[in-house]
Amino acid sequence: MKICANIVSGRRVVSVPAAALLTALCLLFTATPRVAAQRTPAIAAAANLNFALREVADRFARAGGNRVELVFGASGTLTRQIQDGAPFEMFLAADEEFPNQLTRAGLTRDAGEIYAVGRVALFAPRGSPLQVDQRLDGLARLMKDGGVTRFAIANPEVAPYGRAAEAVLRKHGLWDGIRPRLVLGDTIAQAAQFATTGNAVGGLVAYSLVLAELKDRGTHAVIPAADHAPLRQRMVLLKKAGPVVERFYRFVQEQDARAILQKHGFAVPQ
Repeated sequence: MKICANIVSGRRVVSVPAAALLTALCLLFTATPRVAAQRTPAIAAAANLNFALREVADRFARAGGNRVELVFGASGTLTRQIQDGAPFEMFLAADEEFPNQLTRAGLTRDAGEIYAVGRVALFAPRGSPLQVDQRLDGLARLMKDGGVTRFAIANPEVAPYGRAAEAVLRKHGLWDGIRPRLVLGDTIAQAAQFATTGNAVGGLVAYSLVLAELKDRGTHAVIPAADHAPLRQRMVLLKKAGPVVERFYRFVQEQDARAILQKHGFAVPQ
């Protein structure tokens, strides 16, 4: 199965298989010294940051910083790519454990910083029989009536938001019954797409993505934070980070960037 990531450069977004992405990046970073000196540094980021981080990067560029290339994917998939030598200079994950793995492997400058705390939301597209609520009572009723055809979450093996979704379903006693109906996205962004297409009645997705592209396409309810382990999102500078990415790392912690993250539904550390 191919796992795809999104590359955002300027205003253009394309999807490529992970293997092709890794090959292309390695070729870029092994170019001649003159070309390498002029390259745009690559940053790996969790898929739930797709909209927020692009806005942060644009603000960074307008504030006098250089442009950076953002590569979005599942945190687990990006972690494996970094471990395999992908030439990223910074990693913004959707949790703490994946960056911690890289730190323990000696691939980061230090343990990094928590830059945001994410939330999960239950989403149902227009026309869905699912009635959304924080306690998932509507989902439980629909399951009991046999009305759940497909339900979307991110793959818990590679996506922290998928693990959070599983925890929410388990807490409400729905996991075993809904498991055969699950459609798993390789990333939380793909899960959000699945939740709005086909015959899915909805899904558990990142609140940031609901605000960015789904809120006008259906109904949603933010899940209480106590229903799953906190989605503390950590970022780390990798050993090969250059001065541009070092500045971007600091910029993410400044007020302008924090305001953008809050606008997109994230809590930020005080």
